[in-house]
Formats: sequence, structure tokens, C-alpha cells
Amino acid sequence: MRLGIDLMNQDILKYESKVWETADLLIGAGIKQSDFPKYMMPFFALIMVESRFIRMIEELKEELQESGDSLSESGDSLSESGDSLSESGDSLSESEFIEEIQESEKGYNNYLLRENKTLADICKNDKNFETDFDLYLKGFDAQTQDLLGVDKSNDEVKYLDISGISGLLNKKRIIFAFVKAWSEIDLKEFNNSEITTLEEHIKRKWADISAETAGEQYTPDDVIALISEIIISKVEDSDILTIYDPTCGGGNMLFGVEDRVKEKFNKPTKTYGQDWNDALYALAKIESRFRGDSEIHYGNTLISSKFYDKEFDIVVANPPYGVDWKGYKSDIQKDKIGQFHDYPSISDGQLLFMQHLISKMSFNGLGVVVHNGSTLFSGDAGSGESNIRKWIFEQDIVEAIIQLPTDEFFNTNIFTYLWVLNKNKKHKNRVMMINASEKFKLLKKNKGKKRKEVDFTSRLEIVKTLKEFKDNEYAKVFEREAFYYNKQAIELTNLDYKNATIESILNAKKSLKLTPLKIVQDDLIIDKFEIFDFNRDEFSDLKDYNNRIIKEKIKNFDYKEQNLRVYTNEAIYFYDETKESLIKQIDGIEEELGCGKIVIKSSYKKATKTKEANIIISIELTPDYQKDYEIITYNRDKKINKKNIEEFMAKYITKPFKYFDNVIGVEINFNKIFYKPEKLRPLETIVNEIDKINNDLKALETDLDL
Repeated sequence: MRLGIDLMNQDILKYESKVWETADLLIGAGIKQSDFPKYMMPFFALIMVESRFIRMIEELKEELQESGDSLSESGDSLSESGDSLSESGDSLSESEFIEEIQESEKGYNNYLLRENKTLADICKNDKNFETDFDLYLKGFDAQTQDLLGVDKSNDEVKYLDISGISGLLNKKRIIFAFVKAWSEIDLKEFNNSEITTLEEHIKRKWADISAETAGEQYTPDDVIALISEIIISKVEDSDILTIYDPTCGGGNMLFGVEDRVKEKFNKPTKTYGQDWNDALYALAKIESRFRGDSEIHYGNTLISSKFYDKEFDIVVANPPYGVDWKGYKSDIQKDKIGQFHDYPSISDGQLLFMQHLISKMSFNGLGVVVHNGSTLFSGDAGSGESNIRKWIFEQDIVEAIIQLPTDEFFNTNIFTYLWVLNKNKKHKNRVMMINASEKFKLLKKNKGKKRKEVDFTSRLEIVKTLKEFKDNEYAKVFEREAFYYNKQAIELTNLDYKNATIESILNAKKSLKLTPLKIVQDDLIIDKFEIFDFNRDEFSDLKDYNNRIIKEKIKNFDYKEQNLRVYTNEAIYFYDETKESLIKQIDGIEEELGCGKIVIKSSYKKATKTKEANIIISIELTPDYQKDYEIITYNRDKKINKKNIEEFMAKYITKPFKYFDNVIGVEINFNKIFYKPEKLRPLETIVNEIDKINNDLKALETDLDL
């Protein structure tokens, strides 16, 4: 059955080149290629609407004929456009027939119905074209006019903006020729699924040429087929299947999955989608009206979900990659639905969509989401990204993550990943990683950056692997905690060459405080008398002098420099880098104090009743503490996890340390999971090659000598 559908879809693809020929007129008018989508989208939608509208009329006539009704032969335009439906039974007047069409809620065009003129008919007479085309557009029902963008005011969303685009084409003097070219594309014989297939291919070409369209991550048909087959392999019996895509764009993934699911199970489906790209939303909305149970809404899914009170059997999405959500941060963080458990980096909102999707899954729902690699590993332990991954894994709904081949998408050659979500997964607390990066067939001709496709055989193999849920050469099953890790913070105490630290002579104090007479490092000098020697015309007061001069000098002192000396009434202090120790020197005799730091500070003291304003230079000798983090294997058992951390420290940390916070992170690294070390060549082969090169060099030298 799938083969039959594919053959029909191939038949409609003969119109792909015909559609693209309309762009020749745009080239001739000097319109840049990246703007082609905004000029072509409205007219593709127009012929799509007309073809389905005419098909709907024909289907309604057939239904009337089968029921024994007929269309009255009153000489009106409707009866002239087709044969009588029946010689017997009741008759329908023109107005009644139009009413039947209007009640279908799929849209209508009164001009086409009453004047019996299609777009092609209008284009037969270039003299009346402008008037007829205007009447034709205004003949559509209100919702279709709204989506097409017919006569929208400046403050309204224009969606496809066909009126505005037509005005621009009129200025270029190609409006008639452009509409005529589109009118010659006849899609009446094709059904919804077939027209959707053509639409997908056209939108893909738009994505190739314009980064301004929402097709930058347009999902190829082979990936949609794989997603559908994964879902089909897991769908259990139900009366109606509901399918939701919160970033539906033009609807290619949403309707593509629906068509395949319906074909397999022959059961009713309801589709729901939302998008915020004006033109693509309009295309999806127009498509949805011809599909029966389908509901598409316009708006920002993350801050204004139109389905806040619904849950769905199947969720699918290919959310935008690397798109920031800074402009909506306040609204997202004020979310009252409770769909967000943490927030990713402001520069990439993919994991916001993931959380939204999970919130929309029914109690036994399925989901397949396309992401790039950042959702797997971006963000350190404790970051929003890591916390979101941890929350998702703790829900135990991640059944598998599948790495797709590079060069799979039209506008990017990066690795992409399918997250397979299942609230009714059989293998509890386990996750399968599938490296399908080599499961592809090269295309005979590249499509933008797309050079590969996950072919039918590869798709079957991937689905079979997921169903079997066993390790093989390209798939591995893990306990979910295998992707958790401890990020243990510690404070190390650095030691000198004798393993000593100044901490041992501080007697529980944090530091040894000194009153310096002078601090010297090469030509950098701070003398206790120097601070009073400042130009009052240059500095407003002593505080200003401290901030601008003294503190800046202090920044340039480096206690590890061998020539830094701190002079006090008692002794000279400095740091010996070779011994990694602080030294106290009295009358040439040196005492090693242990590893530590010399901290120089300056502070401004306000004037009091008994003292003038002053600058205090102070010195503190402190232990050399160093904050560090250790990444340690995680275990869900708290006692075992604690023991693992302690054993790790005992094995790898040789300096004294104190424990600080421990944060649990989650990261998935496909390179690490499926790492294959490069096979080294035998040493004998390498030596022989070197000998050969040496012999060749000697022969060359001999030839030069001759």
C-alpha cells in the first residue's frame, strides 16, 4: 500500500518543475532569489485552495447523485458547468447547493461558483484581468481571504499578503503573466495527501534559498517517514488518535505523520498544530481545512499555547535550533501552566519546546522530537540544560535517542537527533542509544546541503533495532543513570616542597596580618609616606587618590615574583617559587613558613574627631586555597555514590581538601558511547616506509651529485 501511495506522489511531483518555472518571471523582473518564497507562497496557496475547492464541488455532486438528489437544470452557471446528477428524486437549487458548500466549513469562492470562472478562465482575457482577479479574490469566504491576505489593513497580520505581493508584481508589470503561469498548474485530480507531498517539495526548495523562511530546519520526507514508522511500531489500539506539533510550520511533518498513521491503521485521526510564522501558518491552516478533523492556530506556542487544556496521543516537532528567547523571557518565566521545570540558555530555546511537548503528552502518549546536538550536552552540571535533561530522565519517558546521518537536512550538514519519548515504555529505567549515522543512501543529486537520505531499508532496520531493544554493533542499551555524573566541588590546600602550608602556623586564624613599611617589586613601590604625597588639584580627595592610584598599583603586584619584598618593622617577607613557600627573613636568616599567598589591600578611612582621613595599606599571609571540580561516576544508591566519591578522592587527590557542594549533571555524548579507536598500522610497515623514503632521498642526492 505504501508503494502505491509513493507512486501517486511521484506522479504529482512532475509539477514541481512547473511550479518553479514561475520564478523565471521573478528573475526577469530583478527580484532577488532569497525573496522568491514570499512572492511564490501566496500563489501556491491560491492554486492549492482552488483545486481542492473544485474537487470538493465534484465530490459533493457525486454524493448528491448517490443519494438520489439532483442539481436543478435552470440554466444557471452551476448546471451549465456539469451534467444533471439525476433524472429522478429531489432537485437542489443553485442557492441550496451553495449553502451545502458553505456549510462544509472548508471554504468557498462565490465568484467561482456563480460566474463559473476559475483562475485559468480569468487569465484568458488580459483586458479584464485586473477587475476579474480582484472579484475572484474577494469571492473567497472570510477566513480564506484572511489567510491569503486579501485587502488587509496596515495594522493587521497579513499572513500570505497576496494583495500586497500582487501590488508589487503590478509595479514590476508582470502580475498578469505571473498569475497566468500559476493558473496553468492543474492540481484538481490529486488528493490532499498528494498535494501535501508537492507542497513539501516546494517548501523545501524555498528553504534552500531563503534563511528568512521557517524552513531552515525543514524536515525531509525520509526523516518524516522514519518518525512515522517509529510511532506506528508503538501505537496501540484506540478509537481516535490525536497528533500535535507545536512548531508545525507549513504542516509537512504533522500532516505527513497523519497520512502514514491513517494509511496503516485506517482509523480516525485529529491533528493539532501551532506556529508563529505568518506565511507558513497560513499554508498549514489552509491545508487543515481540507483534512476534516484538524485544528491549526497562530501564535507563540511557548507563551500562548492555544491547546493549554489538551493532551495528545502523539506529539512530534522539529523546533528551531539556536533561536534565542530573550524577547519572551519575562512571559516564559511567569508561565502559570507549570510546563517549564527549568530554563536553558537564553540563546537556544529547544529545551523549552521539549518541556512543552512533554506537558502535552497523554498518560500513555508517544513523542518523537528532532533536535541538534546541543540538547544532549550543552550546559554544565547545575545549568538549566543539565537540570532539564535530568528532569526528563527522571520522568522515565526517554525510550531512545537516535543519531541521524550528517547532510540529512537541506540547510545544515550537522548531526541531528531523534528523541523518542514514550510514557508507556516497556523497558523501565533504561534508554537505548542508536548510532544511525551510517544508515543512509547517497542521493543521486544533492538537494541543497542534503546529500543523504535514510532509505527504506535503513528505516526498517532502525525500527527493528528499537523494537528488539538489544545491543548490537550500532546500538546500546543503558540504565538511565549511566548518563548522570557527580560534579564534586572541593577546596584544595596547596603545599610547598616539604608538603607544608602556612595554615599550620595560623592557629585557627584565617590569615597572618602585617603592617608594612614598604612594598617593593622592581620599580613598583608603595611607601607608607607616599600616600600623603598627592596633588590636590588632580585628585578631589584622599579617597579618589586611593581608587585611582593606590589600588591600581596594587593590582600590578604579583606575590609569586621573586623580587617582590614586603618590609615590616620585624622582618622582610617574600615568596620563594622554587620552594613554593613563603619566607620570613630577619637579619639575613630565612624561615620557611609553608605554602601560602601574599595578599595586599588598601582601604580608605574616613576622618574622625581624633584622626585625619587616611589610607591603610595592609598585608595578609593566607593559605593557598584552590577551588576545583572533579567529575565522578554516579550511582543512584546514595551510600554507594558517596563511597564512589570517597574512593575517587583517595585515589586521585593527594593534597589536603575540603568537600563543597556536589551537583548531579546529565550529559549524553555519542562520540564517547560509540568511540572506535583508529586502528594503528603495524610498526614493521611504518619502518619499511621510512626505509623506502630514506633510500629514495639517497638516490636523489646521488643524481644531484652527478
